[in-house]
Amino acid sequence: MIFSWMNVIILFSTLSAAMVVLWALQLWTKDAGIADVGWSAGIGICAIVFCYWGDGYLPRRVLVAGLALLWSLRLTLHLLPARLLLLGEDGRYQMLRKRWGSKAQRNLFVYFQFQVVLVGVFAMPFWAIATDVREGLTLFDYTALGLALASLIGEGIADRQLAVFKADPSNQGQTLMTGLWRYSRHPNYFFDWLFWWTFVLVSVPRDHLWVTLIPPVVLFVLLRYVTGIPHAENQALATRGNQYRTYQKVTNAFIPWFPRKANS
Repeated sequence: MIFSWMNVIILFSTLSAAMVVLWALQLWTKDAGIADVGWSAGIGICAIVFCYWGDGYLPRRVLVAGLALLWSLRLTLHLLPARLLLLGEDGRYQMLRKRWGSKAQRNLFVYFQFQVVLVGVFAMPFWAIATDVREGLTLFDYTALGLALASLIGEGIADRQLAVFKADPSNQGQTLMTGLWRYSRHPNYFFDWLFWWTFVLVSVPRDHLWVTLIPPVVLFVLLRYVTGIPHAENQALATRGNQYRTYQKVTNAFIPWFPRKANS
């Protein structure tokens, strides 16, 4: 086992330095969304390193590292083209720049470093599972594999449907209400959140199960009440008005379900 406080400090110091580089890059590009790329890539790196360091059951470590790497690569490659092609800064960061005014760059520096803290929070399951010495894969492990793949496929489909919709000029100012978006106003967020229950299943019935519950709980709060849905819906209401209000009335915000009647 190679786990040691010194190794962990070195790992996160390296991630912190990488976020400084990304912060400096946004000074030139004027697009702070590169922080999202650093966050998603950082989680994949931690998954690989922690599972390598651990002395737990090797097949389980490989399974967890592989699934986490798939998640990280999918999200990183989804975000990276828009950030590199400078297609326009995400509205969340535009809002923060306006709110922070002359202190924007100082606060963005802190924000970029805070992504390292979040990486640490989301990497906790990898540490816990990497030290799990139980031998043999269980039904929970195989169920987790199925859940992870279903979540990744679902999120990929949701992102693709949205990208195709936005690419059609005739849809400008309109709301996507077909496909997975008929059942949830934010299916991409839902499937991303669902993925993190993978590591909860892998940890059943170990004492460290509570550690793996932290990421999905934190992610739900962030998506549902902080940076995800509230901001996205405020933007949608500002640009699409009554059409989006009707969509809100008939479609669940997060967990997919059948649409309601508009007058219900």
